Amino acid sequence: MHTMKRVSVDILINEESEGDTARTWAEACLDSEDGSSLRGHGMARKHPADEDVPEIGDELAISRALADLARQVRQVAAEDIQEHTGTPWRP
Repeated sequence: MHTMKRVSVDILINEESEGDTARTWAEACLDSEDGSSLRGHGMARKHPADEDVPEIGDELAISRALADLARQVRQVAAEDIQEHTGTPWRP
């Protein structure tokens, strides 16, 4: 039996700047077919002395949101393993 699935993650980015400082927030959204969803969040700050390169803030915020989402997916998998086997998952 061969099964193929596609899972999509939407990433929303919000940037806010004031003077020499800037903040970028990212949200990584994973919606499942069963109606459940997970949301990972990440944030990056530009130091006033840093060069203004918005792409760097985007990249950092996105990577942190994806890392948060990955942690949540691992937790769901660990809970499913314990529920189905009675044994805690150990990484």
